[in-house]
Amino acid sequence: QVQLVESGGGLVQAGGSLRLSCAVSRRTFRPYFMGWSRQAPGKEREFVAAINWRSGSTDYADSVKGRFTISRDNAKNTVDLELNSLKPEDTAVYYCAARTISTGSFEWNIWGQGTQVTVSS
Repeated sequence: QVQLVESGGGLVQAGGSLRLSCAVSRRTFRPYFMGWSRQAPGKEREFVAAINWRSGSTDYADSVKGRFTISRDNAKNTVDLELNSLKPEDTAVYYCAARTISTGSFEWNIWGQGTQVTVSS
């Protein structure tokens, strides 16, 4: 069973930056996509960003476009999320996720345990 382990969360002031990293426990893991979702208190979990593991193409939620950048290192089996120009509304638990299913609607099917990001105003 592959595990996704996040790191890099913390407390930052509005306008600041953080970098989240997700390490995959199995080096032979080859998902179709990896990415991040987040869940704020009292809200549904929402999509943040995704990256095609093979091509490197990316997709972002409108709320983070231009501020967040997702990247991957295939050799190290890691995926990072650079968070810039952070806003208090970015406060959430951020989850690393992977998709290993090639058909059907887009959903993550493997999740990390989450890392807290708190943005103070």
